[in-house]
Amino acid sequence: MAAAPPSRVRLAELLAALSLATDLGMGQPMEQALRTCLLSVAAGQTLGLDVQTLSEAYYLGLLRFIGCTADAHEQALLVGGDEIAHRAGLAPVVMGGVPDVLGYLARHLAADRPPLTRLRLLVGMFAAGSRDAKRSIAVHCEVAQMLATRFGLRASIAVGVGQLFEHWDGKGVPGQLRGAAIPLPVRIVAVARDVDVFHQLGGWDLASTTLQRRRGKAYDPAVVDAFLSDGEHWTAAAGASSAWEAVLAAEPGEPLLVGDVRLDGVLHALADFTDLKSPYTLGHSSAVADLAGIAAPLARLDELDTRTVQRAGLVHDLGRTGIPNGIWDKPGPLSAAEWERVRLHPYLSERILSYVPALRPLAVLAGAHHERQDGSGYHRGSSGQAFPMGARILAAADAYQAMTQPRPHRPALTADAAAAALRQEAASGRLDPGAVRAVLEAAGHRAATTRAAYPAGLTDREVEVLQRISRGLSNRLVAAELGIAPKTVARHIENLYAKLGVSSRPAAALFAMQHDLL
Repeated sequence: MAAAPPSRVRLAELLAALSLATDLGMGQPMEQALRTCLLSVAAGQTLGLDVQTLSEAYYLGLLRFIGCTADAHEQALLVGGDEIAHRAGLAPVVMGGVPDVLGYLARHLAADRPPLTRLRLLVGMFAAGSRDAKRSIAVHCEVAQMLATRFGLRASIAVGVGQLFEHWDGKGVPGQLRGAAIPLPVRIVAVARDVDVFHQLGGWDLASTTLQRRRGKAYDPAVVDAFLSDGEHWTAAAGASSAWEAVLAAEPGEPLLVGDVRLDGVLHALADFTDLKSPYTLGHSSAVADLAGIAAPLARLDELDTRTVQRAGLVHDLGRTGIPNGIWDKPGPLSAAEWERVRLHPYLSERILSYVPALRPLAVLAGAHHERQDGSGYHRGSSGQAFPMGARILAAADAYQAMTQPRPHRPALTADAAAAALRQEAASGRLDPGAVRAVLEAAGHRAATTRAAYPAGLTDREVEVLQRISRGLSNRLVAAELGIAPKTVARHIENLYAKLGVSSRPAAALFAMQHDLL
């Protein structure tokens, strides 16, 4: 039986765990966002921030890149597959302005690709100029603001995550603010993150040189001066011991706590953050959680274990952020090297969740969701009864739900075909027969419901369009599926974007997952 979770969990712990996933998605060493947070607090204290404003800097440091899954699919297509390596390379130049970004691309974009492929990518990238880069950052910001709101943070923090790419000289993104109009916590975090990037690359000498070069351009001069005065000491302290423990100790004011009921909402937001990474996985984690939650009592798990399995379903794929979309979205067979990277994702999920004591029971299950009874699964290759019934239910629920979703290499299976495939997995000794029976019973006895009205006043047709554009279909393909004109699709998209208050496909997809419209 699982141990009873604490009645309340610190929000800082949950968001610090999320920051580890964003580190992976941005191609940075884990705990970079934690160090950014520590540097932001140190600078904020030096600059005399009050407790509430310092708290904003603290959380913005953790949440700097929570929009990183928003356009991973599109960016991978643009750069030839590995958007994570691309983002890692961009890290030193992203706040340096368009010339720095274009210079990096000229030197490094798709350097391992055939010459003609690389030339085509470069021509397309330069033809788009700064437009596509700004659009990408704008999408990140929009999704980040939506997620921050769902975490229950103050409105100023939710707004702030959409301003973290603004520049002191007004040449940032979205380019609506400049100078002191940019909130001070935002200005601090923008500098703190880059200080850590350059410190990791070349020590304090490189970091301080960059600060001086960008002072008065991307960076607030007063923030730069604070870092030039004491930053060498701050960076040494941030890297001297456990950044995790230091971040929890550094939270300004009284810790923000998440009760048991609200915890489910936070975990749902983490699920949607994860699934947004690919149009092929939208809604996957929530659907697995629902199915596992129904199946667990059918397999005679008690109420506490059932809740643990369901919550583990929400976060079981968090480690997906560390694997490039060129692998997840590949239409053909994976190479041996690509499979090795895929095998890492349950390990990464387990490690991220293990940082939070209240989530460790979930970590055990999440890390085992691809294990198989005959030892052929991953990441540990466990066999027999080596993992608990909850993990076996989660594995069966994940397999069934994945089969009923389209994947880049195959269409979605019908419910009957997926059930037959799952039974075959049990018969072959790969999945636990009891877990499979419970999952199939849960899938077969889910009562159909009729929705009285869609959120935001969406119509049936708008929901049909939303479902398809969320999964990345073009207007032309949506029109073909629904038997309407592409211009009509465009009008529906314009209308539903206005109703949802969004401006991009990833933000619309996030809304669709949040409101169970997929």
